[in-house]
Amino acid sequence: MTFIKQLAAAWQKNNSLLCVGLDPDPAKFPAHLKGRDDAIFEFCAAIVDATADLVCSFKPQIAYFAARRAEDQLEALIAHIHEKHPGIPVILDSKRGDIGSTAEQYAVEAFERYKADAVTVNPYMGRDSVDPYLAYPDKGVILLCRTSNPGGSDLQFLDIGGEKLYERVARLASHEWNTSGQISLVVGATFPAEIARVRAIVGDVPLLVPGIGAQGGDIEATVKAGRTANRTGLMINSSRAILYAGKDEQFAAAARQVALETRDAINQYR
Repeated sequence: MTFIKQLAAAWQKNNSLLCVGLDPDPAKFPAHLKGRDDAIFEFCAAIVDATADLVCSFKPQIAYFAARRAEDQLEALIAHIHEKHPGIPVILDSKRGDIGSTAEQYAVEAFERYKADAVTVNPYMGRDSVDPYLAYPDKGVILLCRTSNPGGSDLQFLDIGGEKLYERVARLASHEWNTSGQISLVVGATFPAEIARVRAIVGDVPLLVPGIGAQGGDIEATVKAGRTANRTGLMINSSRAILYAGKDEQFAAAARQVALETRDAINQYR
């Protein structure tokens, strides 16, 4: 099943537009996990198992694993999700951006080594930096478009011939580049007006929306700006607010409660 079909099935099955980001910071782990060689895997797997019926996707951020030499735990985590919670797509958040043979290797990393269902990619080097990922027809390729960080406006909001640069990216990604239907876009929840603009340009192309929770994005504004006619079309990501909701051995139960509340808050505005 392709990433897009997996995502659509998860939207339906779990009645959810929530994506849980997996950004493990051992300094914030409960005391009983600290010092364990497998702490990152155990922490993330517990979060996954507690929330899998509430989400449409999971999004591990590769830097949190690689910085601690825990790539093997990332591989094990993605395998765990696929085995224990089949049908929930995994997005490898790596934001790679390069050309030619280097991009081909990054695609191998995401799809063959880690076996992710989709990957985030920086498209600002142009189409040939995206093509190697599109060579995997069942995988999703999620391009940065209008990011949630304040500095994103430095470049993405530049006017180029009567449209903003992020609008040009949205147009290219959803039309000329999306011949296989694999592409989705990243648009930050901190900019609901731009979410609405991107939605108007791209039609039903899925949007990965970071920025709610700890980053302060407004759920109601995000949903109303980005939903499609069938009230799906979004992967609304929350990471820290869910991961670190609890600080003791019941951390996974606390994470589930916040995930449930977040999913239901999103659904309130669908």
